[in-house]
Amino acid sequence: MAATGLGLGLCLCLLAAGCVLAVEAAGRPDGMNVLFIVVDDLRPVLGCYGDKLVKSPNIDQLASRSIVFNNAYAQQAVCAPSRVSFLTGRRPDTTRLYDFYSYWRVHAGNYSTMPQYFKENGYMTMSVGKVFHPGVSSNYHDDYPYSWSIPPFHPSTEKYENDKTCRGKDGRLYANLVCPVNVTEMPGGTLPDIQTTEEAIRLLKVMKTQKQKFFLAVGYHKPHIPLRYPQEFLKLYPLENITLAPDPWVPKKLPSVAYNPWMDIRQRDDVQALNVSFPYGPLPDDFQRQIRQSYYAAVSYLDMQVGRLLNALDDVGLSSSTMVVFTADHGWSLGEHGMTSAAASQQGRIFPYLDPFSHNLGLVPQGQSKKVVELVSLFSTLAELAGLQVPPACPKTSFHVALCTEGASIVHYFNSSEEKVETEDGCEDNNRCHTEEPVAFSQYPRPSDTPQWNSDRPELKDIRIMGYSMRTIDYRLPSGVLRTVSESKRPSVNTFSGSFL
Repeated sequence: MAATGLGLGLCLCLLAAGCVLAVEAAGRPDGMNVLFIVVDDLRPVLGCYGDKLVKSPNIDQLASRSIVFNNAYAQQAVCAPSRVSFLTGRRPDTTRLYDFYSYWRVHAGNYSTMPQYFKENGYMTMSVGKVFHPGVSSNYHDDYPYSWSIPPFHPSTEKYENDKTCRGKDGRLYANLVCPVNVTEMPGGTLPDIQTTEEAIRLLKVMKTQKQKFFLAVGYHKPHIPLRYPQEFLKLYPLENITLAPDPWVPKKLPSVAYNPWMDIRQRDDVQALNVSFPYGPLPDDFQRQIRQSYYAAVSYLDMQVGRLLNALDDVGLSSSTMVVFTADHGWSLGEHGMTSAAASQQGRIFPYLDPFSHNLGLVPQGQSKKVVELVSLFSTLAELAGLQVPPACPKTSFHVALCTEGASIVHYFNSSEEKVETEDGCEDNNRCHTEEPVAFSQYPRPSDTPQWNSDRPELKDIRIMGYSMRTIDYRLPSGVLRTVSESKRPSVNTFSGSFL
């Protein structure tokens, strides 16, 4: 079980001016505030993506007023590389970040970020929770002060995420993968995502009194492992209703280089107690079902936080002047291939809070796009939606260019009524040509061509192979490239090594 981004889609919803129809009727919503919600390791197990089991009424409500992209792809299925990629609008081969241990402004180029661009255009930019990956990859301060107007907020209980806080049947505390908890027994009597929601709501109340436009980024930890969430959410998913993944076996012809031995979960106490053989030994069926049960419970816990946040946007009267983006940094496998990794508003409100324990309205997205899109396009897309000048496309080599993007705006996919000015070659006036079929590129590094202890998250110095994937709506072309690391710690391509699935 492991993170994935080379085949599975992830969640991406865009809402502007309260609902997409308002954009179509009134043109671009110039001067809109931005609420940017990013979730850690969320695969599209949501009602708005057709999942029949999950209880996600608040996210589904957002989707019912949004454009939902059904084929959205991350550029690398690891937290830090993915986040730096879509926040800078550059691909991992340009940020030179494939792990967690380098800062792009030092090791690649002094690239501007999406929030930095909004800040430079008069926005108050704020970060709450996990937006950038904390640590070296964001210079230990979430790229402050470049990206943010005020110091980023991190929950005080974040430091306990991997501690022994999971009570076992013997009454002792463990650092488990599956970890439903009594919140009152947790350090500080709360959990990080609850604190993140509370701080984001506080900032919305502050911004209500300000005339300045804002860009508020809110990052949630769950459903990232450990699956630690309030235990009452288990009631939503009786274990007898949880099935195994429909394709739980390792494919017979899977190249060994493509397999992820899910080392990220093997280190958890409850998984270690199972004494599963390395690298292919399967987890017991009953434990796989417990993982899937807890993942769903963690998603409903996340949905409650998103509902509280969006309801607060209503409370302060900013819903109609704020575009909302909801995305994951990448997906997560739940046992596949042997790996885990419009309704009427109430009283005129756009986002009335919906209790996951009592609401399952079956809301459907206001609009859905099957177009293949990439998260690296978010920077240019939000700039265009906000009425800002769209950053130019990056040249082939852009390490010296501070402001450019490698992802084209996708506004044209859902703003179809807007007149487009095209040149003779069929390209729009922002110099982006949309006549070709959209393609998504993803990549993932490996330290060797066989599974080993660091296969899922190799450090830069250990990377020997880079797997690439090119995805269209109908096809996926995988390949593998053999790499070495030069003295400057920048991987260089040597030879092709065949297919990489």
